[in-house]
Amino acid sequence: MALLRRTIAGALLVTVAASAQMAWAAGKSTSSSGAIERGRYLVRIGGCNDCHTSGYAMAAGKVAEEHWLTGDRLGWRGPWGTTYPANLRNFMAQMTEKQWLSFARTAETKPPMPWYDLRAMSSEDLRAIYRYVKASGPRGEAAPAYLPPEQEPQGPFILFPQPPK
Repeated sequence: MALLRRTIAGALLVTVAASAQMAWAAGKSTSSSGAIERGRYLVRIGGCNDCHTSGYAMAAGKVAEEHWLTGDRLGWRGPWGTTYPANLRNFMAQMTEKQWLSFARTAETKPPMPWYDLRAMSSEDLRAIYRYVKASGPRGEAAPAYLPPEQEPQGPFILFPQPPK
């Protein structure tokens, strides 16, 4: 009986979630402001700020939105070298929406950026992210450049161990 109740509750939850998504899709705004709000939501829940906004994860997300996506000087060092989270606001300010979509579909960046997740996003979601970032405007400075594995970073970094073989 308990298993049946959990199964019914699970099915109900899936149905409610699917209905909510369909209602959102049917009623969503095609306006620019609707896309911008969707982009803000995706940036927040997609974890973009965790790396691309300095101090965001350590502050439990309590960083003023005006500082979102301005990159970070905290390096990520591993067998690939040292990478830095890009200033997406400056990066995307130089792109058209079409260029952004092409980049998102073809880029294979170094770790820890999950480029494969970016590729899995719908074109609609990628457009919303682009519109949000563009509406935020350029701000800040470029992140440090990539360093090859043999070069020691000067600033702080997180060290990834060599993966098991």
